Amino acid sequence: MLHTLLVGLGRSGRELHLPVLRRLRQDAGAGGDNAGCDNAASVFAAAPPLGFDLAPLPAGQATPGLVTVDTLAEARARLDPRTTVVHLCTPPGHRAEVLRDLAELGFTQFLVEKPLGVDGEAVAETRAVRDAYGLRLAVVAPWLHSTLTARLSDTVRSGRLGALRRITVRQHKPRLRRSLSTPSHPTAFDVELPHSVGVALRLAGGGIVTDAAWSDATYGDRVVPRMGTAELTLAHDAGATTRIVSDLVSPVRERSMVLDFDAGRAIGHYPVSGEDNFAHLRVTPIGLPEEHEVFQDDALDACILDTYRGFAAHTDFTADFELQAQVVRLLESAKQHAAAAEPGAASTTAGPAAAHERPAAAGEQVTSTKNGSIHVG
Repeated sequence: MLHTLLVGLGRSGRELHLPVLRRLRQDAGAGGDNAGCDNAASVFAAAPPLGFDLAPLPAGQATPGLVTVDTLAEARARLDPRTTVVHLCTPPGHRAEVLRDLAELGFTQFLVEKPLGVDGEAVAETRAVRDAYGLRLAVVAPWLHSTLTARLSDTVRSGRLGALRRITVRQHKPRLRRSLSTPSHPTAFDVELPHSVGVALRLAGGGIVTDAAWSDATYGDRVVPRMGTAELTLAHDAGATTRIVSDLVSPVRERSMVLDFDAGRAIGHYPVSGEDNFAHLRVTPIGLPEEHEVFQDDALDACILDTYRGFAAHTDFTADFELQAQVVRLLESAKQHAAAAEPGAASTTAGPAAAHERPAAAGEQVTSTKNGSIHVG
């Protein structure tokens, strides 16, 4: 059975990963046998997860179901690295450093929050740490574990609608307040698109970015650069085209994917929040009646459970890592296209180094030490 160490207790760690872990453990304890949680009892240890963050929680502010520690060294003293999965939920700009600190403490199994890195260089650094310490590293990719994605993939592979010609994705969410208050992502390309680009590669194969653009998020006289919208076009090697549009200042939520084939169309809608976990799929073959399905799709639950099962079974995660590395490379290319289209592009570059730093007060620097402590100051 596997224990859990959450490193990074921001939104991803505390509001996404922890509730899923709590739910999976509760379902296992209750003997749940639904599709997302069967046999969960065989992989999760009964002990509650340990958590560590750069900024400790305020005194008296405990998180139910989580035991916090002051240093990574203390976490190592409490846990056996051989039976521990580390959820690395820190911002991507400093992942390689934190990963190395954890590896030197003996931890070897990691579930890394998306994106894998802010650019190809960051991914290369992470790959180097992985290889140097023999780590087993999986990346959080809920859409690749989604029931809807599996059914779309089945539709493509079956060939019953003919060749896949075009994928159109819309990823819209009201996120302006968070962008104004917590600038945790350098651009809008880093928020929603890591999900959909991975699915596009799964469905249509590799490709290149042919066009991309971004816009600022604005409210009155306040501006958050490059955090309004993100758009990109992929030309896949096999001939299909993908167009993805994400609006982070939208007044409505939408996570939809339309697949156009020679002989029909498939329209999928992913759940837009934890409030409703149902997905919708409509398949319309030309000249035949439409098929409409509604089904539960707890993609993050499935992602975490599948990953733990993979660690328990000593699965090789190399192929998944390389797919996520390809996602980062394509998003980096998209940022370069978008930057080149900006006014004054000749004197600017995509993704300035400062934009990749962890959001911090003016003058702060983030450093990590080999004894398992990470300091901000």
